Amino acid sequence: MTDGILAGYTVLDCSIAMAGPFAAQRLGDLGADVIKVEPTTGEWQRHAAAGGAQGNEINVSFLSLNRNKRSIALDLKSAEGKAALLDLVRTADVFLQNYRPGVAARLGVDYASLSAVNPGLVYVSMSGYGEDGPYRDRPGQDLLLQAMSGAMYSAGRDGDEPTPAGQYLADAVTASTAFEGVLAALLHRERTGEGQLVTVNMLDALTTLQMQELSVFTVGGKAQQRSQEPHAHVFIRAPYGVFRTSDGYVALAFADLHTLGELIGEPAFEGWRSEVEGWTRRDEIHARTAARLRQNTSEHWISILGAAGIWIGPVLDYADLVDDPQIVHNGTFVEYDHPTEGRIKTPGFPYRFSKTPPRIERGAPLTGEHTREILAAAGYDDARIDELLASGAAAETGVRAGQPAG
Repeated sequence: MTDGILAGYTVLDCSIAMAGPFAAQRLGDLGADVIKVEPTTGEWQRHAAAGGAQGNEINVSFLSLNRNKRSIALDLKSAEGKAALLDLVRTADVFLQNYRPGVAARLGVDYASLSAVNPGLVYVSMSGYGEDGPYRDRPGQDLLLQAMSGAMYSAGRDGDEPTPAGQYLADAVTASTAFEGVLAALLHRERTGEGQLVTVNMLDALTTLQMQELSVFTVGGKAQQRSQEPHAHVFIRAPYGVFRTSDGYVALAFADLHTLGELIGEPAFEGWRSEVEGWTRRDEIHARTAARLRQNTSEHWISILGAAGIWIGPVLDYADLVDDPQIVHNGTFVEYDHPTEGRIKTPGFPYRFSKTPPRIERGAPLTGEHTREILAAAGYDDARIDELLASGAAAETGVRAGQPAG
């Protein structure tokens, strides 16, 4: 991708699972040459597919997080494998890793070691809770981070178990945070020539995402108090949430109570003031609204209430989402042909550029698919590459999930 906005930049992606690979994929989408450095048996995510969605050679989880990358398979615990990585570092722009705290230093690929080789390197270290501190060794898993962040307590019924998000929210937010950090550090380097260490952790990323909600608590002194009814947010007046209709669900927000009452046939709302009763009678408003909306279809209520200026919309499942007219218009999903997985349809890009649009140059690679190509570009001749492969310090194409390099 020679005309991408990040064309000419090289990223060494030593990350695993979701947050790190997702951040690196975003850089690849914008044209960076992203080299995925993985063990000779393949990155962990190759072996574990979310939802059990296996592919032909590459499972769907790995496929979705590793497009626009080349793969080199190296054994970083071997002297030869580590030396090969250091040779790549000399000309790289970004190094990204999400090892457990302390692992990078033990491998000799921490910021101090790599910046000595390449002072202009932007080094991104991602972790669950931080590089140090009392929680540094805890597992940085998405659900556990959601639970710690406080966000679960802002939705659902009082007395029920707090409700997690329906996606890997902590991983996705952390990936976007790391992506922003890389771009900012590269801009700094363009201005000063200096590389630097960028640290990102999942707990801070998910906590700062709640800028408004947490400020309501810390500055406004408002506590999280959930309702008996399944209200969608502790800091928003009723009605605010998801309601069942006769054939599905709708989301309803910030309705004027008098207008809503007239349109759904609820006389109790007559004379009620939205900003007063919306707080003091939150459970009653939700229950009465829910009872009325169950009596007709989603399309009926969206048409009637929407025409009156009330904020209402459908609750889509994935089957509805991919064919939604606005999604289709936006080109939110992209399709491409993968050499082993066939025709792929997957979410595309969250940004638009008029002159340097992101695009897919290659799908997710096989383990070590580009080992020989990458090492040759780094100055290794065929004999030296063959030596590394024979010793097991490197591996190339043909390694499948669960199989040793050979």
